[in-house]
Amino acid sequence: GKLYNLPFNMNTFYAMWGVKTPEEAKKIIEQQKKKAKVDIPLNLEEQAINLVGNDIYQTLIKGYTEKQWGRDCKDLPPSIIKRLPVRFTFDNNYFNAKYQGIPVNGYTKLVEKLLEGSKVCLNSDFLTQRDELKKVAHKIIYTGPIDAFFDYCFGALEYRSLRFETEELPVDNFQGVAVVNYTEREIPYTRIIEHKHFMLNCENKQTTILSKEYPDNWDLSKEPYYPVNDERNTALYNRYYELAKSQNDTSLIFGGRLGSYRYYDMDKVIEAALSLAKKEL
Repeated sequence: GKLYNLPFNMNTFYAMWGVKTPEEAKKIIEQQKKKAKVDIPLNLEEQAINLVGNDIYQTLIKGYTEKQWGRDCKDLPPSIIKRLPVRFTFDNNYFNAKYQGIPVNGYTKLVEKLLEGSKVCLNSDFLTQRDELKKVAHKIIYTGPIDAFFDYCFGALEYRSLRFETEELPVDNFQGVAVVNYTEREIPYTRIIEHKHFMLNCENKQTTILSKEYPDNWDLSKEPYYPVNDERNTALYNRYYELAKSQNDTSLIFGGRLGSYRYYDMDKVIEAALSLAKKEL
């Protein structure tokens, strides 16, 4: 029943504890860290408490994370929470980057421009047509699951999936912001996305489109979204990575979230793609 700012900043700490200075916020977090007595965080729960204390962990992290990953925070690696920024300023920006934003008219237009002049085959499965497709390309960038490429010879890597419920409402503004996260464990969805707030000058339209995002268990029939980078899956991926290297095939490149079994933010995806293109060219 309350609203807090994410990522964690002075607005969050003010709403949580009524503190108005960084010194006051740091003092509370330090007290809660001392009480927890965690020297080296071994799981996500310990890492989160070490970052922002127990109050924020219990209110804003625990329920959301356990919904998202389908397991207890004590059973998740500390690395998952490390990418979340914590700052002691009244700054709600997610990133510290000099420039922030999305492409004009969204990612659809960006991808359409990238593909301009290229032959695009939809509803095609590379893995069932790989022999004939190899004959028409000097290099192949494979961004599908690396374990599927090798017919799951060591077993399947684990993922978390998502499902979406989308609806159009007869109001011009439902929540006033693009994304609201629902951190309670009892609410089945993790967030509501109101798409118009990603774009400029959309508030005057008389309807709005919402998507509720539900975490979902993954199997081979579902879309893989988030790699489960725990000890077992990391070891399994490393076996596939070594197998890929042993092919000595310079015409084949594994990339993207699925090809490298890594979680990427969009800016890191683009950075990795540009870096790979530069190296290849």
